[in-house]
Amino acid sequence: GGNAAQAQLVLATFAAGTGIGLVLFGEIGARHDNRRILVIALGLYGATSLAAAAAPTLPVLVLLRFLQGVAASCAAVVAPGMVRALFSPRGAMRAIGFIGSVESLAPAIAPIIGVWLLHRGGWQASFLVTGVLALALAVLVAVAGRILPPVAARRSGHSYIVLLTNPVFHRYALSQGFALGSLLVYVFGMPVVITATLGGTLGDFIAMQLCGITTFIIAANLASRVVARFGAERVILGGSLLSLAGLGALFAYGLAGGRDMAVIIGLFLPFNMGFGLRGPPGFYCALQASHGDDARASALVLLFVMAATAGGTALAAPLVTDGLAALAAVALALALAGIACLGLLPRLAGAGTAAAAADPAEEGERAGEAGA
Repeated sequence: GGNAAQAQLVLATFAAGTGIGLVLFGEIGARHDNRRILVIALGLYGATSLAAAAAPTLPVLVLLRFLQGVAASCAAVVAPGMVRALFSPRGAMRAIGFIGSVESLAPAIAPIIGVWLLHRGGWQASFLVTGVLALALAVLVAVAGRILPPVAARRSGHSYIVLLTNPVFHRYALSQGFALGSLLVYVFGMPVVITATLGGTLGDFIAMQLCGITTFIIAANLASRVVARFGAERVILGGSLLSLAGLGALFAYGLAGGRDMAVIIGLFLPFNMGFGLRGPPGFYCALQASHGDDARASALVLLFVMAATAGGTALAAPLVTDGLAALAAVALALALAGIACLGLLPRLAGAGTAAAAADPAEEGERAGEAGA
């Protein structure tokens, strides 16, 4: 048993564990074989999930959820480096877009599956299912891990300090964090805006999300082709400006007192399309700017996303009951901060296209690893 505050703590500690795990696995991933780290993390996630299903008290569940958060962060840190080692620059960008597409489906599908499991087997069912799946995946990676690249550690000259003092890395990492943060802040606030100020229902929010996710998936999977034609820098800036235009239109519509959900959904589409186009090349260029320190770079990009989202959500929380314009204004401020990063910070040398952005020495090093 427990009270509502303790129940909220279960969610908060998972998020805290994820943040700590990003930093932890970023450092470990830069020093050791990422395949082994992934197996260990999946095993830890599976074990803590099964233990959570049998947790005797809420405080024990809170602790286990914290450990789950730590373990859950591993894949997000090590996967981008594996993708870069497996594919050409354009292929890696395409893979990042596909991964982002799959991840975007989780917020839409997970609650439906969660409710079904809750009715079928109680609150423990979700932990049991995810625990078994994680352990099975750990075994699969351990047995068939040879198909994944080792992503050899690159210790010399790399550290979080080096990345945090690299303005080129910050150009892409911070702009990515602000861009995705603005989208998440808007999405997190819209259920209250729709139901409390627009007279709508959660069904309207679901419809908005489905349209937005579909648009994002299409754009993210086209991003590599668009980059091949126009170059990474143009696509990153163009996508950011497209998102800004959508947000600006939503802000103006809210100021004008607009309440039509069809219009709001229509204006939400360019917001999603813009991030779908700029997301894959933005993340890829952040990895390129790290000069091989993929694990730490991935961790920092995701931390920037979390920080922008948390800060923006905190700013928007007391304003969401004021309506669409107030929420859009907060998201707009984050989007403008991301574009400011693109305007003020130095770009990656030769980043006109994904291929030009690649470090030739690094590409040769990865080719040598693959040949070995």
